[in-house]
Amino acid sequence: MKLSSLVILTAALVAGTLTGAPAYADSPKLSHITTVGVHNTYDPAAYDYLARALDSGSSLIELDVWPDFFTHEWKVSHSNPLGNGNNCVAATSASQLYSGGKNKNLEYCLDDIRIWLAAHPGHAPLTLKLEMKTGFSDNTGMGPDELDATFRAHLGSLVYRPADLLGGYATLDEASKADNWASTDALRGKVITEIIPGTVEEGTPTDTYKTDFEYVDYLLGRKNSGRLGDVQIFPTVHGAVGGDPRDKYSAAQKPWFVVFDGDANAWVTQTGPGWYDANHYYVIMTDGQNVAPAIDAHNPTVEQANQRVASLAAQHASVVTADWTGLTTVLPQVLARG
Repeated sequence: MKLSSLVILTAALVAGTLTGAPAYADSPKLSHITTVGVHNTYDPAAYDYLARALDSGSSLIELDVWPDFFTHEWKVSHSNPLGNGNNCVAATSASQLYSGGKNKNLEYCLDDIRIWLAAHPGHAPLTLKLEMKTGFSDNTGMGPDELDATFRAHLGSLVYRPADLLGGYATLDEASKADNWASTDALRGKVITEIIPGTVEEGTPTDTYKTDFEYVDYLLGRKNSGRLGDVQIFPTVHGAVGGDPRDKYSAAQKPWFVVFDGDANAWVTQTGPGWYDANHYYVIMTDGQNVAPAIDAHNPTVEQANQRVASLAAQHASVVTADWTGLTTVLPQVLARG
């Protein structure tokens, strides 16, 4: 990655953020850039308020979600299925994003994001990562349709949906291969959401209908009934493996996965990530610090972090994540992908 490419892309996107105007006439598509995000941004140990994560320049916000079927609420925490442990607040205006009680349900976290974006018009597109810790609980009224209703109610028109990528193509796979992704300028102030199975769900062998299967089936149901516009989230393949990791899905399910999330080291050492870029798939590479030679997970030097991001951009990442909460000169950068 040439430094000049980094400077031009970052300066262009930041200029658009500050002015609310297009950075330049032919802005890059979302599929052609690499950005930087922070793992577990909802955790108070990472940021005192969720808005601080957005202030830091992180292009990815992560929320760990639990379906509380007793109260019919979406809890946000790392390890408590029946309670919240997060930095979201019950804000109704930008001035309230940095005060008040924390540990709120998902709805409030989405409100915080919406309110922050409204206060920062023209902000670069934001990726929202949902880890469904135990998956859905559809039989108790906590399924994909209820989750999507929550998104529609709290993010509204800010969401970049699968239907927006699809356009006139038959499947998301066709649309992605045709590079029908929107430009970064068109996506200013927008949120693109991925959803992955959670650690508890993946560690439960008796759970044979996991989040990725359940959500793509929900998407297909909406598509077949002419209601794809209801769907707010991109079904996501979790884990970086060689070959086409979508082969585990049915022929009907497979072409609706164009977002992939996995360990950066596995992407680099076990897969051919160039195939993902050639098809314009959206690739989130996690734990970027662990790619050899490993660098500090929390506080590498700025030079080390910049070199790592540039290296993974060359390895076709769409988003690189780590726990670099304090590297506010690294997090906002935008690089050319590939």
